[in-house]
Amino acid sequence: MLARTLPDEDWTARQGEVLEAALGLLVEEGATLTTAGVARAASCSKETLYKWFGDRDGLLTAIVRWQAAKVKLPRIDRERLDAASLREGITSFARNLLGVLSSDTSVALNRLAISHGGTGLGAIVLENGRREMGRRLKPVLEAGRDAKLLRFDASETAFRTYFGLVVRDVQIRLLLGEDCRFGGAEIAADAERATDQFFALYGADEMQALPAEQNA
Repeated sequence: MLARTLPDEDWTARQGEVLEAALGLLVEEGATLTTAGVARAASCSKETLYKWFGDRDGLLTAIVRWQAAKVKLPRIDRERLDAASLREGITSFARNLLGVLSSDTSVALNRLAISHGGTGLGAIVLENGRREMGRRLKPVLEAGRDAKLLRFDASETAFRTYFGLVVRDVQIRLLLGEDCRFGGAEIAADAERATDQFFALYGADEMQALPAEQNA
C-alpha cells in the first residue's frame, strides 16, 4: 500500500498564500525580486518574511520548495509493498512531475534559473528541485529493491533513468518555447509508458517479484 505525503514543510495557509504570491512575483520580475516587493504583493511586513524565511536566499529557497512540493511523492508502507502498489506509487510521481513541469509557472521559473546557472537562483532550483526529487523518490525505489520487485546496484542511477524516461525532451522543448504541453490523458499515458519502460529495465523476474508479506 502507498500513501501520499504532505509537502516537506508544514506551511500554514497564510504562509502558503505568501509563497504563492512570491512565486508569481519571481516569475514576473525575475532577478529583481526583493523582500519589500514580496511584502507588498503578499500584504505582509518584511519583518514577517524575515521571521518565516530568513534572508532573500532563504525566501528564494522556500519559493522553489513550495513549487517543488506540488509534485506529490509516494510514501511507502514496507510491510504491504507489492508490485501493484509500487507501480502506482512511482507512476503517480510521474504524472505529478509532468503536470508541474509543464505549467507556465515552472517553465518561467526554470528559464530564470538557467540564466543564473551555478549561482543564486540556479543553484537553489537545482538543489531543491531536481536533486530533491531524487532524495524523495530513491527510498521508494530502494524499498522496491528490498522487496525483490526491482533490481539495480545504484539508486541514483535507477532514479536518473526513471526521471529521464518520464521527462524525455519535454522540458527542454518547453524551455525553448515549443507549445508541447498536454492534458491529463496525455500525461497519464506518458507516465504509464515511462513506468513500463523502467520495469522492463529494472523489474525483477516474475519469480522474484513476490508480495512483500512473503518476504517478511
